[in-house]
Amino acid sequence: MSNAFASLAPWMHDYGVAIVFLILMLESIGLPLPGESLLITAAILAGRGDIGITALFFAAWAGAVVGDNIGYLIGRRLGHALLRHYGAKVGLTAERLDAVEAVFARYGLAAVGFARFFNVLRQLNGVVAGALAMEWRRFLLFNALGGALWVLTWTALGFYVGEHGADIAVFFHKLGLFGGLLGGVAAIAALIWIYARRSASARDDSK
Repeated sequence: MSNAFASLAPWMHDYGVAIVFLILMLESIGLPLPGESLLITAAILAGRGDIGITALFFAAWAGAVVGDNIGYLIGRRLGHALLRHYGAKVGLTAERLDAVEAVFARYGLAAVGFARFFNVLRQLNGVVAGALAMEWRRFLLFNALGGALWVLTWTALGFYVGEHGADIAVFFHKLGLFGGLLGGVAAIAALIWIYARRSASARDDSK
């Protein structure tokens, strides 16, 4: 996460929330971009007072919803067969498409609402919903609600870390050895989570 922050923070300083809107929109269309990492970085900067948290929320939410709806239109117009034929060029392999479609077939609109919390589903949410001819108004409603929940979750967490990072460090320092152990456990848990996500992504790419 520290490497992601170091590489993405300059983008935020130069372009503000506009870059969040653009990256999240393009990621939501299906492009392999670091939208989630950028959102968390932006939220941490908002916690430090570098950017406005309200502007960040609406820019991120708008980017996510607009991108998903463009993806929906692409999937609806191009059709399922064309996605299978050309999808591999943008990382949408037949196996990946089958897996995403299976999730949508099983969970329906619930998959649309919570797709943003899962890698691959987040990028292909709109495209697959359109290809499966899901009713647009319902898609729009659940996609907007899911996008708002996703953006609120990460901006709230990042904002808190950015605003109280120094206090968190002082808290662990006062705990002494126990704080060190607790911090170590938290770090290990974070590393396991990151490793699990990367392993899952690598398995998807290898299919």
